[in-house]
Amino acid sequence: MMRISVFTLFPELITVHASTSLLGRARERGVLEVVAHDLRSHGTGVHRAVDDAPFGGGAGMVLAPGPIFDAVEARLARGDAHRPLVLLSPSGRRFDQSVARSLVASLIETSTHSTHSTHSTRDGSGGMSFLCGRYEGFDQRIHDHLVDDEISIGDFVLGGGEVAAMVITEAVARLVPGVMGNASSAVDESFSDGLLEYPHYTRPAVFRGWAVPDVLRSGDHAEVKRWRRAEALARTLARRPDLLGPGTV
Repeated sequence: MMRISVFTLFPELITVHASTSLLGRARERGVLEVVAHDLRSHGTGVHRAVDDAPFGGGAGMVLAPGPIFDAVEARLARGDAHRPLVLLSPSGRRFDQSVARSLVASLIETSTHSTHSTHSTRDGSGGMSFLCGRYEGFDQRIHDHLVDDEISIGDFVLGGGEVAAMVITEAVARLVPGVMGNASSAVDESFSDGLLEYPHYTRPAVFRGWAVPDVLRSGDHAEVKRWRRAEALARTLARRPDLLGPGTV
């Protein structure tokens, strides 16, 4: 099992998404666990405040170190969350399929070789956590002294890290053995071999005059494989030439 914890001010956003579709089925089968932890659990005052005005002035509020450190460290101490702790931030390293693979590989390796690893749960399952921001972001001491990594899903700004956390969770979960019904599905998808995915067709063979390519109905698996490779290369060249490196063709 892979266990993913998400620290957030809006746990319901995580709970709903993680309960449906692929993630929901994986949770039902016991191969994936996604748990949301409320950062306000250690907020201060009647309103459980977790933010404060920034030193030096400026618009907006900043998530304060005290409540965030306390909320995360309490869950880590109880074994309800696990490292690595990844902060979702526009200034983090760029997330892509290779990063997804590396996260899964590190979790599988640590859970296989040591049940005492900081990346492993008590039963040896791999675990990791995400920290979602809001407002103007986090006090820098959270970046410097609490998290293990910072990841961005692109060069744009969202209202918070919850969507980014679910993007990474789904991308990572698809690579965990047992999550997808057909293990080869994750192998043939876009970016799995550095290319965009080839076109897909299903019945009917002719729809509104548009026919499925003859090669896909030929029964010649070698020709189908060559056609798919050629189509993947052509699509990548047209839409994402930046993905094509030396020796790709």
